[in-house]
Amino acid sequence: MHELPVPPSGRQHVIRHDAQTAVVVEGGGGLRTYRLDGVDVLDGYGPTELCSGGRGQVLLPWPNRIRGGRYTWDGREHQLPVDETDLGNAIHGLTRWRSWQLRESGEDRVVLGVRLLARPGYPFSLDVTAAYALDRAGLTVTTTVDNVGAAAAPYGYGAHPYLTVGTPYVDTAVLRVPAATYLPTDEAHVPAGRAAVAGTAYDFRAGRRIGDAVLDVAFTDLQRDAGGHAEVTVSAPDPGRSVTLWMDEHHRYVQVFTGDTLAADRRRRGIAVEPMTCPANAFATGTDVRRLEPRDTITSRWGIRPG
Repeated sequence: MHELPVPPSGRQHVIRHDAQTAVVVEGGGGLRTYRLDGVDVLDGYGPTELCSGGRGQVLLPWPNRIRGGRYTWDGREHQLPVDETDLGNAIHGLTRWRSWQLRESGEDRVVLGVRLLARPGYPFSLDVTAAYALDRAGLTVTTTVDNVGAAAAPYGYGAHPYLTVGTPYVDTAVLRVPAATYLPTDEAHVPAGRAAVAGTAYDFRAGRRIGDAVLDVAFTDLQRDAGGHAEVTVSAPDPGRSVTLWMDEHHRYVQVFTGDTLAADRRRRGIAVEPMTCPANAFATGTDVRRLEPRDTITSRWGIRPG
């Protein structure tokens, strides 16, 4: 018999390594909480709560928005469900409310998977796994996508964790984003070009206090280390904490969101740092969309390092 009631996010998978604990959920295959020494690294949500604001969700086969849900692929027009109704966009993909099934588990690692079958608007079939692993360096998320259909598929990926360094609001936190370029947006929050961050309110390359800045913007042209990783860091001198989100070379963009449009009890409590392989509206513009031929596989990684 099934245990009732079922939590809104479904089955809860707990992984541990030394003083670190994370909870990965069946609902959307997302990351509900991540803690170090019992202190939150993520501004997550409770076991009896419905995920709000995309917290910890996996965003595929596209991240962010598609204007009007319309795009053309290989000469055919497609219409996706418009689920950001106030702005008229399709948002954050098709798997974040699906039931992801357990494929592997261990003390410090869990792998969930989902098969996204062809449907109107996205007539392509993908098999997806998301592996969450803890070690002494922190949390690593490895996502592998296989095109199991008969046609080439458009593909993009993103994730939506909200970082926290223990400040009541993000205003007093210090943000560092090593990006030379940001994407200005129009009234539908869809990119309307590219601009250098130099001399603008979006220049966080040296790290500075967020203050009253309202951010819901994508950055690109990211500075990377010798291994191809880019890092975004949030820190707070008081209480003396920091957290870094790193992303591999597949993630050419990062969205930063201060949560100003969330419900009042969650507004500006954490800062979303979202690694993305392509920008908003990419299916319509073609910008950095990955073409997955039948039997193609792509694996990408990002992670969180608490300080």
